Amino acid sequence: MKIKDMSKEELELLSYTDLTNLILKEKNKSMNTPTIFKEICDLLNYSEEEYSNLIGDYYTSLTLDKRFVLLDNHEWDLREKHAIRIDSDDDEEEEETFEEEDEEEENMDDNLDEGTEEELDDNSDDDLEDLTVIDEEEDI
Repeated sequence: MKIKDMSKEELELLSYTDLTNLILKEKNKSMNTPTIFKEICDLLNYSEEEYSNLIGDYYTSLTLDKRFVLLDNHEWDLREKHAIRIDSDDDEEEEETFEEEDEEEENMDDNLDEGTEEELDDNSDDDLEDLTVIDEEEDI
């Protein structure tokens, strides 16, 4: 159903973001925040004062709604029209990079394991000499 065919009561039941979704689909073009919200306010017969008081909350609701994307030209559009394309060649390169990093981490772990226990045993006695045991009943 098109927005112009909806009654005021039906429009009032929809959220601002639902109305935005309908407007962007019908217009089939991106729009900036004030233009979209002005159109919504006109549909709902809001005054200029209500427009001014509500536009900040409206902008916040758009940023939180995953259906919309803010474009470089500061206009909102439907996210579904801006799908991210991933090339399969890039994926293979990324997988290779991760495999190389895993091998490097394993080699680092192997180097850390060598001699670690002996070093810990030698240093553990030195650390304990500086400690003092205090009973719970003693005041500090």
